[in-house]
Amino acid sequence: MLLRFISKRPWIKPAVGVSLGVLVAAACAHEKPSNVPSGGGPAAQGGAPSSTGEVSDAAAASFSMAHVPKDLPIGVSPTLYALSVSPANVPTPDKVALGDKLFDDKRLSVDGTVSCATCHEPKRGFVDHKVTSEGVGKQRGQRNAPTILNAMFGETQFWDGRAPTLEEQAKLPILNPIEMGQKSPADVVAKLRGIPEYVDAFQTVFGREVNYDDLASAIAAFERTLYSGDAPFDRYIQGEEKAIDASARRGWALFNGKGRCNSCHAGNAISPLFSDQKFHNIGIAAHKQNFPELAREAMGIVQLGNEKQIDELALETKFSELGRFLVTKQVSDVGGFKTPTLRNIAVTAPYMHDGSLATLWDVMDHYNKGGIPNPFLDGGMQRLGLIEAEIDDLVKFMTTLTSEKFAALGRAEMAKQTALKGTRPQRDTAVAMGKKGDLGDIAPDPDLKVKNPADIGAFGVYVDGGR
Repeated sequence: MLLRFISKRPWIKPAVGVSLGVLVAAACAHEKPSNVPSGGGPAAQGGAPSSTGEVSDAAAASFSMAHVPKDLPIGVSPTLYALSVSPANVPTPDKVALGDKLFDDKRLSVDGTVSCATCHEPKRGFVDHKVTSEGVGKQRGQRNAPTILNAMFGETQFWDGRAPTLEEQAKLPILNPIEMGQKSPADVVAKLRGIPEYVDAFQTVFGREVNYDDLASAIAAFERTLYSGDAPFDRYIQGEEKAIDASARRGWALFNGKGRCNSCHAGNAISPLFSDQKFHNIGIAAHKQNFPELAREAMGIVQLGNEKQIDELALETKFSELGRFLVTKQVSDVGGFKTPTLRNIAVTAPYMHDGSLATLWDVMDHYNKGGIPNPFLDGGMQRLGLIEAEIDDLVKFMTTLTSEKFAALGRAEMAKQTALKGTRPQRDTAVAMGKKGDLGDIAPDPDLKVKNPADIGAFGVYVDGGR
């Protein structure tokens, strides 16, 4: 993941004579857990690799961390921050304040009824808890509103990755007919230039008149302050064993073993997002679409599509279910959607790109049966053979990824989900257990008395210090 982040961020340049691999290793040196023993090998000892595989202090120093905030909460990787936020894009207080104001201002919409915060409510974990979001004129789109928490670390934005940056993401909802409804950037700029407080603010922050690029830059600056960590799991992975209970610890073992969750949602000290940032067809849209027919029909429409057209197709039409295909036009991406972060997952229901799964138990039931078969189903989708107690443990583990800031909301939301636990529309125990269908063998159950996969840390040593 570090390698992909560096390759996509041209401002991160190694010093002369330092290779990209050296830079990655230098970045890793900043993330070494305090419990890694000093004799744990080159990766554990830190620095960049020499010809013998050792890491030099000089190479490590070439990776700048100077612009990284000193007060990042536990669970937010300083290295990931450095890779995701260029020195030129470090949020300044004035820019953040302007972005925060714009984010919450309904005047950005064509009729003054919708703001960014309408669908991404701060007090709700920056989601709206609706199946799909409601825009101007009470119109509903085809996509569920994902949380903006930790969106700053995403390689791409939106469920289909159609925006490469936070700045580009910020521009599109304002112009989408069923979100905020403005006709053009010029209309938005003209409206803001008629509001004295914005005329003054843009002049103060940017030294020039209101323009659309600066509007997006300010909103993105605000969103770059929305990093989130400080979860019970973060304390656990740092060695505080009692930070999560026995059920959650069993769930973490299943997450890394029989449940196969870490195939796409791996998490550790260096890569703490619990997302591979890739796009997968897991069968959600197969409930309601004939993918081959839909893809053929869409190809003629999207072949020459620009960003705005793709944005409208994604939110307003049946082609929304084609996911990443709308962006890449590659058949392999039909029905593929981005792996969401599991951070704060307890407070961001309902789930999936279309909001079709109401609870984490529904999510687990979907995966337990191997998704919904379709011609483009991701090869990693297989039945899991999880029994009910194991599903409960996995759900319990996922609740430990909730930031302390949203702990109370998490408890309230999980109480609602628990009340719905008896209604399981995605459950198919016969398929999950292999009594019907043909979705492969289940993963083996590890002998936890010999080695618990949940105890393995970022550098292959046990969390408690290398026993």
